[in-house]
Amino acid sequence: MAKRYRSDAFAAIHETMEALHDIGAIDKQTMREFDDACLTPVHVLAPEEIKAIRVREHISQPVFARYLNVSKNLVSNRERGVKKSGGPALLLLT
Repeated sequence: MAKRYRSDAFAAIHETMEALHDIGAIDKQTMREFDDACLTPVHVLAPEEIKAIRVREHISQPVFARYLNVSKNLVSNRERGVKKSGGPALLLLT
């Protein structure tokens, strides 16, 4: 999945810092700080927003669950507000 940056300048900075991290020039904590500064935050979706995405795409809950690699019950619970969205599935929805 492609990362979403706050701007082109932040993208360039972040990519440089990733290269430095890959060669061991900066540690994980510093990289996390650059992630927070450069990447756009992922906002939590309301249950209605999750259902609206599914309905807009004209797919059933089981098919939607398969796309997100989660159970149908989890999709149902999130659409009803029983569970909050989070993790990798939330990234796929935003």
